[in-house]
Amino acid sequence: MGRVTAITPKQRGFILIPLFFLIAISILYLGHYFVYVSIVHFFGITAFEPRLALVVVLLLLPLSFIASAFIAHWRDGFLSRVFYYCSTLWLGVGLTLLTAFAVAWTAEGLARGLHRVPNLLWLGCAAVGLTILYSAYGIVNAYHPRVVSFNVRIRNLPPNWKGKTLVQLSDVHLGRILGAKFLARIVDQVNALKPDMVMITGDLFDGADGNLESLVAPLNHLYAPLGAYFATGNHETYLGVDRSIAALKTTPARVLSDERVVIDGLQVIGIGYPQRGESLRFAEKMARLRGFDPTLPSILLYHSPTQVAAAKAAGISLQLSGHVHQGQIFPLQFVTRLIFGRYYHGLHTEGDYTLYTSSGTGVWGPTMRTGNHPEIAIFHLA
Repeated sequence: MGRVTAITPKQRGFILIPLFFLIAISILYLGHYFVYVSIVHFFGITAFEPRLALVVVLLLLPLSFIASAFIAHWRDGFLSRVFYYCSTLWLGVGLTLLTAFAVAWTAEGLARGLHRVPNLLWLGCAAVGLTILYSAYGIVNAYHPRVVSFNVRIRNLPPNWKGKTLVQLSDVHLGRILGAKFLARIVDQVNALKPDMVMITGDLFDGADGNLESLVAPLNHLYAPLGAYFATGNHETYLGVDRSIAALKTTPARVLSDERVVIDGLQVIGIGYPQRGESLRFAEKMARLRGFDPTLPSILLYHSPTQVAAAKAAGISLQLSGHVHQGQIFPLQFVTRLIFGRYYHGLHTEGDYTLYTSSGTGVWGPTMRTGNHPEIAIFHLA
């Protein structure tokens, strides 16, 4: 019998990445086909020429997203950024339009079920009008993170920590669209909260090339007496972890790469997001963490709201995560809930363990937020 060779994580990546890309493109075009059928149906388009024009437009729109990413990578400038902004924005607007048309089809079906003849043009106009209004709201919403506040009780918390505050930033996604000006406004909001410590739980960068040092320069104005700490997310692995860390070294933020520091009796731990071709080995990393004491109170920075069982077993007191964006665009929160379960967003306390999954401070892809809000989370320790 021949010897069976196991597939390495790197080889698995070479298989899964093209497969994921193929599935994503298929979903995109299925969605655009639904939009095409809906427009033709509700607006009564029968002539060949407008149908053909509609087909061409809806074929090109998904390709524009891919093309804009390559163009912006090849030549970053004002025009390439505008193209990138518009093409990515369409993904959000298109999903909203698809959802609105789904509601219109449902309304038509209900009307016919009640033996009434619906006004198809009115339903189509309502779907388009609601899409425009909701998308405009989503664009404005994306640029205005809200402050959310929580009280968190930690077992064996040293007396000098009681009443202190932590701020969490996550998924800022600095890059071609959200830049240093956006981060500067975030820093001003954080400073107004007067936190004792700031935690950045990954995806500070979007994965786009550029002057990373200038993007994170506003962090030099961040004021937190007990420091700012950062653990990498998946987008840092796309950009290059070494490049990300080098940029952050120009700021006061300390990068925790599978390491732990102790501040006045409280352990702060950062576990980096696994790089491409690397197995997570979360439990193994926790077991090998130099100096870690499970009897001391601890805060874990880990980008993804996973590894809950391992974090509990290790004795983690508070885990801060992000990654999921709470779906970012309605109705994707239902998809993220299916993937990540009940930990996809919010505060969850189970015995001496607490997990908070942030909806994120910035956005990825379309610069819009519908169905949820970007946030800055502040925790009051007790």
